[in-house]
Amino acid sequence: MEFLEKFVIPQSSEHLQLLHYLVMLVMFLFVPFISMILGGTFLSLFYKHKGTKEHKPHYLRFAREIIEIVTVNKGVGIILGAVPVLTATLVYAQLLHLGSTLSVLYLTVSFFVIILALIFIYTYRYSVKFSMIFTSLDEAKTKDQELAKEISELKDSSKHMSMRTGYYGLALLLVSIWVFVAGISIATFPKDWSIGSNFFAILFSWVTISRFLFFIALALTFTGGTILFRYFYWEGGITEKDDGYKEFVRKTGIHYALFAGLLLPLLLALTIFSLPDTAISGTIFGYATMALLLMFLSYHLLYSMLRNANVKYTGILYIVLILVVMAVVIKDQTAVDNATEMQTVVLSNKYDDMMAQLTGANKAPKINGEDIFNNICSSCHAFDHKVVGPPYKQTLPKYEGKEGQLVKFILNPTQNNPGYPPMPNPGLRPDQAKAVAKWLLSVYKTK
Repeated sequence: MEFLEKFVIPQSSEHLQLLHYLVMLVMFLFVPFISMILGGTFLSLFYKHKGTKEHKPHYLRFAREIIEIVTVNKGVGIILGAVPVLTATLVYAQLLHLGSTLSVLYLTVSFFVIILALIFIYTYRYSVKFSMIFTSLDEAKTKDQELAKEISELKDSSKHMSMRTGYYGLALLLVSIWVFVAGISIATFPKDWSIGSNFFAILFSWVTISRFLFFIALALTFTGGTILFRYFYWEGGITEKDDGYKEFVRKTGIHYALFAGLLLPLLLALTIFSLPDTAISGTIFGYATMALLLMFLSYHLLYSMLRNANVKYTGILYIVLILVVMAVVIKDQTAVDNATEMQTVVLSNKYDDMMAQLTGANKAPKINGEDIFNNICSSCHAFDHKVVGPPYKQTLPKYEGKEGQLVKFILNPTQNNPGYPPMPNPGLRPDQAKAVAKWLLSVYKTK
């Protein structure tokens, strides 16, 4: 987006790599927190509706407690919910600068929608508490009929408001996560940057949908683990005398974590198969395998707690689920790093040019086509084999005797081969493009 260009400054390759690590660290905070918010809001609304309909105090109590647990407080909501998305947006604006991609637009939209979602969800949290207070007052005996009527009206109003804000917040949160996932997904497909101008087509692509479903399943799994951890491990667990309520909470946490978790391996496989060749590496498969092994360990722990009716593994389970989230985040960000390798080369070259101008190192540069190839082109091209782009022996024959056309292509690259990602603009001056084009055409047959 154009207004974000003001925040973009040239960066060296080392700084660009640090930005990738920064996004990874931000996601370590954002994904677990927003997963709890999503899963906790869903469970709270579900059991509040069910408890009101069936008049079950356990359901209503759980609905109130779970929304208070996952939201923590407003400050945490801003720091772990909104700030990470803003940070990711600014970092991606830097990493994908000059890339002509919609990724930053998706992330920007996600940022504003998630703010609205959190406002509604925190309103729902406090309205649930007010609703409980008014219910208690309404049930208390009072001789003042007018006061009793006002309390009853406030109770009904609070109940309706809590449900509406909860549903609005949950819907907006789902939309924000969906758009956020689309923004991360399109960043791994450089070949679609120049043609991916349809905002809604990317949202409804099977790549985005599969990753969105994976996020939802991960959120419900992590929320189930959070329930078990918070009720039965944190600070020694709850000191609840009502065994019926404790058993309800135990089964609820185990069931949601187990049944949602069973979908994760299949959805994880779909997210890997959807990656382009430029994003695939051994590291991707390594962290995916680690996530799978941790998932199977969590199944074992959950099944043991379900079968033996105990909660002694809740602490270990929570740590395992956090490690699953971390492995998935590293996998996804590594994929983005791999896919944007050519983009990183272009941006680092821009940085080198800027530094050369500032230091006066290029006042009288000696233009050498071979040096330009070694410093810029060789990062993505070779003469006789594929690196990131196609081999020169495959592409240069059509430019024999057409040096001017090759110069024009270097200065303004377009995608000619759908089997490769589009070549980003290397940022060469016309005289530099002419020098490297002349050198390539003179030597490619001998390489």
